[in-house]
Amino acid sequence: MKEIKKSSKLNNVCYDIRGPVLELAQQMEEEGQKIIKLNIGNVGVFGFDPPEEIQLDMIRNLPNSAAYSDSKGIFSARKAIMHYCQEKGIQGVTLDDIYTGNGVSELIVLAMNALLNVGDEVLVPAPDYPLWTAAVSLSGGTPKHYLCDEAQEWSPDIADIKAKITPKTKAIVVINPNNPTGALYGDDVLKQIIALAREHGLIIFADEIYDKTLFDGEKHTSIGALSTDVVTVTFNGLSKNYRACGYRSGWMVVSGDKSGAKDYIEGLNMLSSMRLCANVPGQNAIQTALGGYQSIDDLVAEGGRLRRQRDLAWELVTKIPGVTCVKPKAALYLFPKLDFEMYPIENDQEFIANLLREEKVLLVQGSGFNWPKPDHFRIVFLPHEDVLREAIARLAKFLERYRQKYGKK
Repeated sequence: MKEIKKSSKLNNVCYDIRGPVLELAQQMEEEGQKIIKLNIGNVGVFGFDPPEEIQLDMIRNLPNSAAYSDSKGIFSARKAIMHYCQEKGIQGVTLDDIYTGNGVSELIVLAMNALLNVGDEVLVPAPDYPLWTAAVSLSGGTPKHYLCDEAQEWSPDIADIKAKITPKTKAIVVINPNNPTGALYGDDVLKQIIALAREHGLIIFADEIYDKTLFDGEKHTSIGALSTDVVTVTFNGLSKNYRACGYRSGWMVVSGDKSGAKDYIEGLNMLSSMRLCANVPGQNAIQTALGGYQSIDDLVAEGGRLRRQRDLAWELVTKIPGVTCVKPKAALYLFPKLDFEMYPIENDQEFIANLLREEKVLLVQGSGFNWPKPDHFRIVFLPHEDVLREAIARLAKFLERYRQKYGKK
């Protein structure tokens, strides 16, 4: 039989969060080994349940959810999203500017497919949530990674962004709050990005899925609220703030001066119609979620479960010799750095695979987030405190063995 090969469009597509090391972990589990998984922000498996009123609303509306909805979404969901945009200060948003989707992931791919021709460039942060890089590549574009500066609490390096803008650049991706670093960007940085987008006629794609998962009293500013002229597409959903990953309920909002983006919006409408609609039961959860009691505030407040687990994980990790970490202000992750002289790693994927084999702890290597050096990894701090203590103790043992064997004497 003739060999059947995958599309060449996938040659530069990578999603290592669910990549080869996860496949190794699954194989080990099939052999009966127990793995501590700190690799994915799948909040439901760690005992974080969606608010009960959201679940009840979905159940009550299920008998009326069998038909297709409008391709952009049901009225109540889009109306609630429009009000949320008003709360965030994003001006000029109407119902027609709002698209619901099967999670933000679907909408990211849709937005890239509607925009990009072969060879078009999109500026994506490094480190990034890797779906952005993959979606650009899959859509025929070329991702160009701008650096975020660890010394400045992982803030985007504006000079690096500016240096990487070319005549082929179509857009800038801003992930704020950031996955994997937990960074939260200040208004000054956001305004500088807007200024570059304005100067060069670029779209801003703003991934704000963690905009309520904020620690230490921090406040989030939507970049779409800081301009009324630059075309901005803002992405959000129920997966993280409302612990409803499996509901696959997300949205994107187009704001700014849309007069010059009519053709692009026509493309968004075309692709939105082609997939018919987002799942209707998940859409029925949006109005209740956005308008109801915001239980995420309890989880991130002092004494709340997420706050306690962030503090513990950060404290334990930074006690390991040669490991430093910017304390995250938001989201669900740590992105620690390893001292290269103590841990001279050449292949960080193999390094993480060896940690899995020897200590049964599953993390994700920094290169999986398009970080250019093999000196970082991501930890999810969603497990209970006793599990975090055990996992980080095992990590510390592995690192000590590695340092004794390979570190500079």
